[in-house]
Amino acid sequence: MAAKPGERKEQILQVLAGMLEEPRGGKITTAALAAKLDVSEAALYRHFASKAQMFDGLIEFIEKTLFSLINKLMTEEKSGIRQVEGIIALLLGFAKKNPGMTRVLIGDALVNEDDRLQARISQLHDRLEATLKQALRFAASEQQIRADLDVSAEANMLMCYVAGRWHQFAKSGFKRDPMEYWEAQRNQIFSSELFMHAVPSNN
Repeated sequence: MAAKPGERKEQILQVLAGMLEEPRGGKITTAALAAKLDVSEAALYRHFASKAQMFDGLIEFIEKTLFSLINKLMTEEKSGIRQVEGIIALLLGFAKKNPGMTRVLIGDALVNEDDRLQARISQLHDRLEATLKQALRFAASEQQIRADLDVSAEANMLMCYVAGRWHQFAKSGFKRDPMEYWEAQRNQIFSSELFMHAVPSNN
């Protein structure tokens, strides 16, 4: 029985994500994608108007997955510091489980594609940074960090840390675990004098 349109679109995105997991993956062409799926390029365009639209589908999956998990975490976790720690661990863990998506998150897979896609990823990074800033503000209101801490600068530093681990993971051909050294680095980050009354990790 032929796959339904929605199922076929999902299958196309899954195969595209799989191709992005190839350690030395270069630019992915619609011809190569069609060959992997054993269909014609015309068949791909019946489901997506362009390759850019396929990458839009991957970015939408990333956004929905990450913010669903983050919102759940922030609803359930009552400690601001643990919210921050949890968000960082979640972002690193997502990359570890989804190597191909990591190439999208760092923009590597989007080189020479529609500029709009790079802008969308940049906006996603900004949203994640804003979420870290929100958690830091909550931690300050709970007197878990110094009231005079520049939460904007701190959120930016933490997001740069995450993006750096994503880059290292992708550039190593997915050999460098993005969670490597997280426990030691977590202790360094959150034992800073800026963070008073730090709450121990649940781990």
